[in-house]
Amino acid sequence: METITLPCKEAEGLDPAQYEIVSEKVSHRLAQRPASYVILKYVRPVIKLKETQTLVCAPAPQGVLDNSRADVSFLAGMVVDKFLYHLPLYRQHQRLGSNGVTVSRPWLTQLTHAALELLRPIHQAQLESIRTSRVITMDETPVKAGRTDQGQMKTGYFWPVYGEQDEICFLFYPDRQHKRVAQALQSEHAPADAVLLTDGYGAYAKYATQLGLTHAQCWVHSRRKFHNARGVEPERAEIALNLIGQIYRVEEDIRAAQLTGKEKQSHRLKHSKPVVESFFAWIEEQFRKQDFLPSSPLTEAMGYAREREAGLRVFLNDPEVPPDTNHLERALRVIPMGKKNWNFCWTEVGAELTGVAQSLITTCRLHDINPYDYLVDVLQRVGQHPARDIGQLTPRCWKAHFADNPLRSDLYRFTQHSHS
Repeated sequence: METITLPCKEAEGLDPAQYEIVSEKVSHRLAQRPASYVILKYVRPVIKLKETQTLVCAPAPQGVLDNSRADVSFLAGMVVDKFLYHLPLYRQHQRLGSNGVTVSRPWLTQLTHAALELLRPIHQAQLESIRTSRVITMDETPVKAGRTDQGQMKTGYFWPVYGEQDEICFLFYPDRQHKRVAQALQSEHAPADAVLLTDGYGAYAKYATQLGLTHAQCWVHSRRKFHNARGVEPERAEIALNLIGQIYRVEEDIRAAQLTGKEKQSHRLKHSKPVVESFFAWIEEQFRKQDFLPSSPLTEAMGYAREREAGLRVFLNDPEVPPDTNHLERALRVIPMGKKNWNFCWTEVGAELTGVAQSLITTCRLHDINPYDYLVDVLQRVGQHPARDIGQLTPRCWKAHFADNPLRSDLYRFTQHSHS
């Protein structure tokens, strides 16, 4: 915050002894500085020792990237602008030029690649943490990544994996094959009570069956089917939607009362289970009547829910399992948002490295961590941190170990001085 003191016209030309300040009135106005860049000039005096006639000089400061002109603050800011605020590198290049800084655009691409490569081990450690979760949520979403021999963009997929400690990793695979689930989770020895929460894509059910996992399914996906049926069967679709709505009102009550563990489970069994029973009993009743077309959207919605009944009931008996994948879908929004804003993204930064950036930045936001402060710290710390303790640099663990006294850029000393 900058303070501007406005003089009183009536006091102009008066001696301070002729008036006194009895109070002050304060108002605020939000302002913005254009994005600015700073050149750090390091001056290292060369000293000649008279006794020995030896020339000595302080060593050049070590950077995050060897022999690079980019300060860690610039690297972190560039990554945050691109992946949090969806500002493509070509626009950042234009902004640099507008601020009088002339660099090549390929240099920005090279810096982004190099910075994200430094973060790969942290991303891998976070993925290992997620894989140990008892409850894992998973989804998939298409992205344009890579080019065919004819030069057209290919469709690949991000497979986000969300762990029970609010960590997420966006894993990129070139397709949507069933085997990608196993490659992502690598949980051949999953605990007996492990739960996989997903939508209705068959790859997840197959994987859960193979490993003997409990497969929980998403009520929101079922709700969407009934919502789509309202145009054809409004009355009956509304019955289903009202029943599902009752389940979510119970969840609101649970959050308001801050229930956890056994209390949460008991509340669901008392209030949600009768609603779930009524929902599936109603579906069976509709199928017995057989008074609608097999091709009706309502038929599809009821069939979808009936086929997944076991998975839709899992949340009733497990307080750690949410009734839907909404928490993952909220975190996943960065991908469709980015696709609209990252012009030429897939030619500048590979999809895998994009997943690295989004995994760490999104997890920072889940844990109320400033992504810029986090990246400035870990980009400096990762090269000197013991490999066996790399998990301490994931956002969740970093907050406990280093957030109170993070590593800063040399720029920070000038920023602090200007605001002191």
